[in-house]
Amino acid sequence: MRAMSPSLPQTTSIDPDSDFLDRDLSILAFNERVLDWAHRPEVPVLERLRYLCIVSSNLDEFFEVRAEPHVMGSLQEIKSGQYTNNSLVAIADKTNAMVARQYALYNDDLLPTLQRHGYRLLSHGERNAEQRRWVRSYFQREVQPLLVPVGLDPAHPFPQVANKSLNFIVQLSGKDAFGRANEIAIVKVPRVLPRVIPLPDRVCEGSKAFVLLSSVIRAHLAELFLGREVGQFSQFRVTRHSDLAVDEDEIANLRMALRQGLQHRHYGQAVRLEVSSNCAPRLAEFLRKEFRLPEACVFRVNGPVNLVRLMQLIDLVPAPELLFPPFKASFPVQLPQHGSVFNRLKEGDVVIHQPFESFDGVLAFLREAVMDPNVLAIKQTIYRAGSDTTMMDLLREAVRRGKEVTAVVELKARFDEEANINWAEQLESIGAQVVYGIVGLKTHAKMLLVTRREGRVLRRYGHLSTGNYNRRTAALYTDISYLTADADITADMDQLFGHLASQSRLPKMKRLLVAPFNLHAQMQTLIEAVGNAAARGAPGRIVIKMNALTDQPLMEALLEAGQKGAKIDLIVRGACMLPAGVAGLSDNIRVRSVIGRFLEHSRVFYFCADQDESLYLSSADWMSRNMTRRIELAWPVTDPLLRQRIIDECLVAYLHDGRDAWDLAPDGQYHRVGLTAPGPGAQQALMQRYDASPRQE
Repeated sequence: MRAMSPSLPQTTSIDPDSDFLDRDLSILAFNERVLDWAHRPEVPVLERLRYLCIVSSNLDEFFEVRAEPHVMGSLQEIKSGQYTNNSLVAIADKTNAMVARQYALYNDDLLPTLQRHGYRLLSHGERNAEQRRWVRSYFQREVQPLLVPVGLDPAHPFPQVANKSLNFIVQLSGKDAFGRANEIAIVKVPRVLPRVIPLPDRVCEGSKAFVLLSSVIRAHLAELFLGREVGQFSQFRVTRHSDLAVDEDEIANLRMALRQGLQHRHYGQAVRLEVSSNCAPRLAEFLRKEFRLPEACVFRVNGPVNLVRLMQLIDLVPAPELLFPPFKASFPVQLPQHGSVFNRLKEGDVVIHQPFESFDGVLAFLREAVMDPNVLAIKQTIYRAGSDTTMMDLLREAVRRGKEVTAVVELKARFDEEANINWAEQLESIGAQVVYGIVGLKTHAKMLLVTRREGRVLRRYGHLSTGNYNRRTAALYTDISYLTADADITADMDQLFGHLASQSRLPKMKRLLVAPFNLHAQMQTLIEAVGNAAARGAPGRIVIKMNALTDQPLMEALLEAGQKGAKIDLIVRGACMLPAGVAGLSDNIRVRSVIGRFLEHSRVFYFCADQDESLYLSSADWMSRNMTRRIELAWPVTDPLLRQRIIDECLVAYLHDGRDAWDLAPDGQYHRVGLTAPGPGAQQALMQRYDASPRQE
């Protein structure tokens, strides 16, 4: 008699409209978790201020990129769907609550704490007579010559106000020079002026004092309007939609089109208006109508309208004791500091865990390739390379030495378009081959391939990464760099570079998974295999670490696998639309977010289906754009020691973090785990393991 197979668990049907969490509210929730660091009393005060500024910068980008469809839905009075007045009010309410917390913390905690340490940020009312004289002199010498007040009348319409710039609206009484009563004036403040100004020691009475540019201008507005009386006034700042969009099918030169588009980015659709908390309702309403904004887009703030610029104060305060203790990353432990990287890679693959191990290992690999006469070709993708010239200088030197250099430069990397255009033009000017990838797709994959002649054969050496070729962010973001001489992986890399340059058909890959071709489908296949194993009663385990989870097919696959009995842990730093621990829907799924000193950025995918285990590193988050509209990579890690190291450092440590982790509750809210673990958090433990700073005796 044939044995009966066990019955499969029943799965619950999934309704995307009701079961998944709201993406934009999830992004704002991430910023609330970042803001928590600014509230922690054990964190040095300048670092708390830095977290406050980071949240403000993140909110700026949120409005620049995500708010425009909500604003338009409100203005067009759309009643149903994803973007309506209700959706705008929801994000405005959540943002207003967060902004109120920011300014309360700034005014009631951070500024008093800095003052106790001898550093004061003085308002006009707090400045003594000598300080006021100095500030007035500074205003007349450095500021007033750059200000051009505009009195509004039919010949002087409301001026163009740039995205995120500082401005003042002023109500005037009396008559102008021609006897007219134009009562509204606008003062635009140039970006070249510093926002935080240190006062000289001679007027500071033994402490260190600073003034804000907005306070300086506010105190001397009357000097800009001779013969008029300044009445009510307010600083204001408008945020504009800033996501560049070009129709690549309709343009002949993408680089030229983007450079032209950059000129207009600062003047896109207004999406947010910030005014002082005491701004007169009449002035606020005047501005709101001028920028054609719904009422929900007006934010009143109790302090400077741009907290991001207070980053300057952190740099001006000469107090290292008010910062985190310095951390010096170790040189990658698997690489020789003075020997050949190529020789080391012949022995096996190398993992560099940034920023705990330094980016210098990647530069050492490229530097050796540039200087080695046997290296014939270097190919590299460039997404966010930043302003550091080290890598550019090395590629320049490679061209000078006669090597074939190919750079795939992604011109459409959001907010890095101008820097990448400059990279492309500089490389082209010295004879490098520069290509811009595939029309309609962003090249987000991070890879560097070196071809070297060794005797009668050509051998390839490759670098793959979850992060960018950016020296600055490599010291601030957690990422995995992977160096390899594996013949299959490097051959796949070479084929992909050829595809990006020639747009010929991509051959079947041996080891790499590539979006938009097979990465999405293979992730779904692996999830399904884990679910089927769990349904049979075999081990079924998934642990995924990434920055965002918003792709509907992958979320549905995870829910189905969990309903079949698979145990799933998702370590998602930012937006996560997948609910966790909901009875009957996601009982077996746990979602946590870890927010630490460094920005979590590495993507690590672990699957266990019965006896089959697989581990992938990737450049891709699980978002629809990454899977369908970008060139992305995932690659397997098969070396047992490297696999275990990655699992231990990137997954297990974070699952057991009891200090910096937040768990997503069934109600959609995140709750900090709290100080439940006896040891340090995951990042702190890794810092202790890899810290190369000299020890105090």
